[in-house]
Amino acid sequence: MSIESVPFPTSPSTAAPERSAATTERGAPRLDDSWSDDTSGTDAASADDMIGRIAQSAHETIDRLAASAAPHVGRLQESVAGTGDALRVRADRAREVTDEWAESLRCTVRESPLAALGVALAVGLLVARLAR
Repeated sequence: MSIESVPFPTSPSTAAPERSAATTERGAPRLDDSWSDDTSGTDAASADDMIGRIAQSAHETIDRLAASAAPHVGRLQESVAGTGDALRVRADRAREVTDEWAESLRCTVRESPLAALGVALAVGLLVARLAR
């Protein structure tokens, strides 16, 4: 029997005078009815099998990628840790130098306060002219 000879269930030319319990108001089969042929079970099983194979392949690929990336991630972590230590050392050294300069400036201002006042006034005027 060809597909062309089977009428579509909702077409007007095939309207049945009585509706069975297996149809909706419009005459279409209900989704919960098991009116399909026997191949749908094997199709579903083959689809499930294909999905399972795809998932297994994806898991294997992810595992391979994770295994190949692990050494690189370890080296990156060591590098970041080493860089963090180096930055802490440099920040400590910069703090020490800043403290030394501040103490030196305090000593200079205490020794000659009028010269410090004159220098501060000159720097203030210079900044004011540059800001215009």
